[in-house]
Amino acid sequence: MSSLQETFSPDGPLARAINGYRVRAQQVDMAERIAAAINRCSVFIAEAGTGTGKTFAYLVPALQSGGKVIVSTGTKTLQDQLFNKDLPMVRDALKAPVKIALLKGRANYVCPYHLQQSLADGRFLTREDAADARRISVFAKVTHTGDKAECVEVSESSPVWNHATSTRENCLGQDCPDYKECFVMLARREAMAADLVVVNHHLFFADVMLRDEGMAELLPACNTVIFDEAHQLPEVATLFFGDTVSTAQILDLARDARTEGMLNARDCLDLPSASREMEKVAKDLRLAVGLDAGRFSYGQLEEKPDFLPALKALEAEVTKFAAILETQAERAEGLEKCWQRSVELVQRLGEWQKITAGYVRWAEAFSQSLQLNSTPLDVAEIFRKQMGGHPRAWIFTSATLAVQGKFHHYCAELGLGEPESACWESPFDYGKQAVLYVPLGMPEPNSYGYTEAVVDAAFPAAVAAGGGAFFLCTSLRAMRRTHELIKARLEDEGHEMPLLMQGEGSKNDLLQRFRQYGNAILVGSQSFWEGVDVRGEALSLVVIDKIPFAPPDDPVLSARIEQMRLQGRNPFMEYQLPRAVINVKQGAGRLIRDETDRGVLMICDPRLLSKPYGRRVWQSLPPMKRTKELSEVLKFFANRNGDV
Repeated sequence: MSSLQETFSPDGPLARAINGYRVRAQQVDMAERIAAAINRCSVFIAEAGTGTGKTFAYLVPALQSGGKVIVSTGTKTLQDQLFNKDLPMVRDALKAPVKIALLKGRANYVCPYHLQQSLADGRFLTREDAADARRISVFAKVTHTGDKAECVEVSESSPVWNHATSTRENCLGQDCPDYKECFVMLARREAMAADLVVVNHHLFFADVMLRDEGMAELLPACNTVIFDEAHQLPEVATLFFGDTVSTAQILDLARDARTEGMLNARDCLDLPSASREMEKVAKDLRLAVGLDAGRFSYGQLEEKPDFLPALKALEAEVTKFAAILETQAERAEGLEKCWQRSVELVQRLGEWQKITAGYVRWAEAFSQSLQLNSTPLDVAEIFRKQMGGHPRAWIFTSATLAVQGKFHHYCAELGLGEPESACWESPFDYGKQAVLYVPLGMPEPNSYGYTEAVVDAAFPAAVAAGGGAFFLCTSLRAMRRTHELIKARLEDEGHEMPLLMQGEGSKNDLLQRFRQYGNAILVGSQSFWEGVDVRGEALSLVVIDKIPFAPPDDPVLSARIEQMRLQGRNPFMEYQLPRAVINVKQGAGRLIRDETDRGVLMICDPRLLSKPYGRRVWQSLPPMKRTKELSEVLKFFANRNGDV
């Protein structure tokens, strides 16, 4: 018996230390394959179905490897869970003398300097904001880490955090008077000294490109990189391998420069007036694209008569502001930093207006700001370069990476070549535990009244299930309409089922309420398609309104499609369909989370039956019993409830 087999055995250290531990053959096999990849410093891709225990399968060989390991997760929530729960549990069970550390981006740590500046400046518009600022101030004096996730008295979404943390642009670095007490630097030092560091994908890629989040020192010393929730990597890489400049950055600069001017350059009368003029012109640029939020291609922006003049006006105003700041930069570190930021913003505004081969220019309008983006159409070559240099193992794992058991699309997106790979199916008995229901007679997804048809088809199933249902929608508009229709049906028919909708509270709050009710219906969009774990009868029906193809009018997608067509490739089969399949697998993965769970996955999209590619979608799902008949669904829930 190998040491890994011993570790995972019924009387091994994991079984002795962890209540409810069970041996899973898939988990042991996966751990052995990962250990072999670590030893060979090779690339390995692993899809492990729900219930396989993939976290332990990579943590055990990582802790036993003897080298420095970086584990990157899809979200900060998963990052905290891994560091605070799973990792200490496995480390203690193995009695591994391994030092671990948690590293997040600087925006997650209290900055004592900026917090005090904001408190002194009285920047807070409401009484609640001022109270949050005082709570953060108290937290900053007692915390060891400065991690805002530990400040439970203040919501992570509070606007005050923008004033209590630093950014790459406004951090004073070694010139900061609070440098010795800096929580960011403390986290980086601990990460450097650790054997295993837990980061997240956004931090990993931000630092790969910006060299400013502490990873630049970590990666060269690292022997193994493990990406959990690796299906998110192509999108995150695309985001960070591009360039961005926003009106929000310009407004922040204006605000910070005024504060620094009040402290260190009161006699410079041009500074406050120039900063306010720059703010006005930045807001004018946002208004130039119209009032609605959304994404716009460069061609669409050009058609807006006010856009290009407003952009030129902003570039000129920031240039003028940079010249004023240059005259004051020597008076204080804060003013010098503001000047450097202004020069960088001028450069970025200029670069965005140039055509760059292989990149697409587009903008995203939010309610109060406009973000100008330059995004690479292909990240494969860039990512491949990042993986070069020092030999190390690269492990990519997720429950949803393959399409019909193959990884071609994933390897192509990230430039991974043809590495070793493996799929392990879930140990759950999907044939007995779950039913895939695709109703007959549904209209085409783009037809008028489609959402009404979805609710009409799914509502009897939700009633039969006694609630405990997720309605996963592919757009916010469909989500709101679905919620409206279900609410009317519940009232008309007198059903006592709580109804929740994404946006009515934080994700965690909504999930907690959903679990407590036990018979609720939750209508959600993108946020609830992945990273959600509800076990037992509290969730027994998952309804997906459509196959989640990305909107074809998305500027990046449409440019990517055009490029692939010019290359003689098939963008639908090579890119759009695989991504949609992965998303369907993510949504479907919400249903069965435990070996005792039972439930129905309902996909309303008729293309699953009518289009040749529909087979690729459902064949990529776990092996559930399939039906087109509502009567089978009603019978399933009746049997579960003991009514038959």
